[in-house]
Amino acid sequence: MRIAQKGNRRGIEIIANDKGPGIPDIALAMQDGYSSRRSLGIGLPGTKRLMDEFEIISQSGYGTVVTIRKWNSQQSRQG
Repeated sequence: MRIAQKGNRRGIEIIANDKGPGIPDIALAMQDGYSSRRSLGIGLPGTKRLMDEFEIISQSGYGTVVTIRKWNSQQSRQG
């Protein structure tokens, strides 16, 4: 986790990565209710809805990297 800055906007950036099996079908994994491990299936799509920016890169056999950013909405109101 770190501070993110883009122009005059500031926020937080979180990069989560693993060396797991990867996600073979990202479009399927992004559907509400889909789970490969008998969970609720809301983690990835729920995170995307909450964040301002969401990027996922996955390669089978190498792992997955998810990058998310949330911008400070107070800054846009102040200036």
